[in-house]
Amino acid sequence: MNLGHLERVDLRNIWETEAQHFTPWLAQEDNLAILSEALNIELELEAQEQNVGPFRADLLCKNTEDSSWVLIENQMEITDHRHLGQLLTYASGLQAATIVWISAKFTDEHRAALDWLNNITEENFRFFGLEVELWKIGTSAAAPKFNIVSKPNDWSKTVSNGKKSIDNKSTSEIKQKQYSFWELLKNQFDNLRCGIRITKALPQHWINISIGKTGFKICPTLNTRESRLGVELYISCQNSKELFQQLYSQRDSIEREYGEALDWQELPDKKACRVLFTKTKVNPLLESLWPEYINWFELNIKKFYSCFYNRIKTLSASPQLEDDEPSQS
Repeated sequence: MNLGHLERVDLRNIWETEAQHFTPWLAQEDNLAILSEALNIELELEAQEQNVGPFRADLLCKNTEDSSWVLIENQMEITDHRHLGQLLTYASGLQAATIVWISAKFTDEHRAALDWLNNITEENFRFFGLEVELWKIGTSAAAPKFNIVSKPNDWSKTVSNGKKSIDNKSTSEIKQKQYSFWELLKNQFDNLRCGIRITKALPQHWINISIGKTGFKICPTLNTRESRLGVELYISCQNSKELFQQLYSQRDSIEREYGEALDWQELPDKKACRVLFTKTKVNPLLESLWPEYINWFELNIKKFYSCFYNRIKTLSASPQLEDDEPSQS
């Protein structure tokens, strides 16, 4: 069997400059997903070249699980004191944040500085240091690789909290089954590699899927009380009603594309709105039916993504974040 040889590629051969080449590349959804996987944090782009104090952060993102800030600073050479100072300025300007410093090479001193910051700061601040590399085999396209060189002390424990929570004896049988079902659904989409990324499973009645714009998400739901499955576009921001109406004005074309009538819920007593499609008379707790339900979710999640992704991108008003969670109703 003939195997290829990995060959290191100079970063500057692909990204000539940080500001004009690497940062715009990383801001693209598929490439940001590579960083998300390395960090085990679901990232959603908020802004490029965002002012934070006297400096401009390369990328400002949201952690889709808790809506906290994730600030990314890029450096296409060896780390230096200037960029470390900028990171400290960013942290001082935010109440809670994850700070990500990406560089071609970390010095021992700067790696130690991030470790020290993770030791002395409160839990709502997290500092990551990553080295970026490019590799290829033969004449293949270069592939990026992010290596974590510094991370919060308890990060490995933190990312497994979802799994540990279902092992707690106080967790109900329903919550345990919710977790197991979402794990199956996430694995299904991970194996499909279709570009739709599901956040990590938790023991709750919904799970989140980023759709590329802050304040919007696709939420599959399991309603055991009313024996119902659902997929919804959930809009949760200060100007939800305005954005909802812009989509509602396209209702006829959206429903023609979807192939079904959708339930458009403006929710006048709430800040959030949603567009919903459901399957009734189901038993979400009956595991023998889960393959059927997983296939139903796969089909309808893909249809929601196809119908709404580009339309959301072209909405005329930018959402102002005001996040909460889908209800059981």
